[in-house]
Amino acid sequence: MPPDIDLSPEAFAAGVPHDAFARLRAEAPVVWHANGDGTGFWVVTRYRDVMAVSLEPKTFSSAQGTLMRDFPGEEREAILTQMINMDAPRHTRFRRLVNLGFSPKMTNRLVSHIRELATRIIDGVAARGECDFVTEVAAELPLQVIAEMMGIPLADRHLVFDWSNKMISFDDPEYQTSSDVGKIAAMEMYAYANELAVERRRCPHEDLVSVLMSAEVDGEKLTEVEFDSFFLLLAVAGNETTRNLISGGMLALLEHPAEWARLLANAALLPTAIEEMLRWVTPVMYFRRTATRDTELRGQAIREGDKVTIWYVAANRDEEVFRHADRFDVVREPNEHLGFGIGHHFCLGANLARLEIQIMFEELLRRLPDLALAGPVERLRSNFINGLKRMPVRFTPERR
Repeated sequence: MPPDIDLSPEAFAAGVPHDAFARLRAEAPVVWHANGDGTGFWVVTRYRDVMAVSLEPKTFSSAQGTLMRDFPGEEREAILTQMINMDAPRHTRFRRLVNLGFSPKMTNRLVSHIRELATRIIDGVAARGECDFVTEVAAELPLQVIAEMMGIPLADRHLVFDWSNKMISFDDPEYQTSSDVGKIAAMEMYAYANELAVERRRCPHEDLVSVLMSAEVDGEKLTEVEFDSFFLLLAVAGNETTRNLISGGMLALLEHPAEWARLLANAALLPTAIEEMLRWVTPVMYFRRTATRDTELRGQAIREGDKVTIWYVAANRDEEVFRHADRFDVVREPNEHLGFGIGHHFCLGANLARLEIQIMFEELLRRLPDLALAGPVERLRSNFINGLKRMPVRFTPERR
């Protein structure tokens, strides 16, 4: 690793260090990052190499964890029961349980309801002429949708928001007031999930918790730990990533006013604009794999047991794949970005996320066309999630 390149959370505090990633793609596309204590991890930044690692799960396993850090004892055991930390065939069996709930057929049924929710969310801020875009707009739609799909009462959705922030933001001092914050949030969410499970056993509804209660894998019901892990993954991933895409996508449009103007002039461009937001923002910046055998990637000898981090956020700016990769272009085609990952861990909620983003931006274009920044944007301190914490905006108040 070039000594002047830093991929620690601090390096991401002011935004993704795209210059550093550009240098790595050019000079050291597969490079060892030493931690200084004898440990470290491989950093993979080119699109085709990220694809190669993602599509070789037998060599590059998810089953040892998908973050750089290793968690201790019981916490590690709980994390490894999550579907995101499984390989096939176990991953395939677990994913099949909830796949149908996120199919295009199922999500398309939600169109009119998601539009009602988006309308109501904008109703809540439109007359004021200002708001915090992240918490009052971007966070609300995915939070309300996933709460309803899972059977979480709407009044409790902000519990999920709070728990998600504490678990995902493990490198941000605003949320990590002690080393146990994330663990306590997870335990509180598990307790909540189990209370909901008891209710659904007694009185099943048409929601994902009821599906998981009746589900079987290899002829056996889910254990409490498996159910808890499923609940946590769906609740956190179902609100966190889409929230960060809507807020990050809106920021990209505000920073590129000519592109916002193109959308205002022609909302039919939204589908390609959304794909460009996904490429540009890349809400989940990396995942880790673990080498199951000695192998080689771009001439580098990778040893069995080595951690290998695949940087979607770097691959999505790869000059070999994307023409003018550092340009935000709402009509970019083709755009085979890796914003949802690739391979058998491709984002389960991609259809739902695209639908939520499409509807929210249709409503924003229609109702808040002169939306503008009204103060400094506060970023999440993280090299894992490309997130915004606060983004004050102003607009012409809507007259009722």
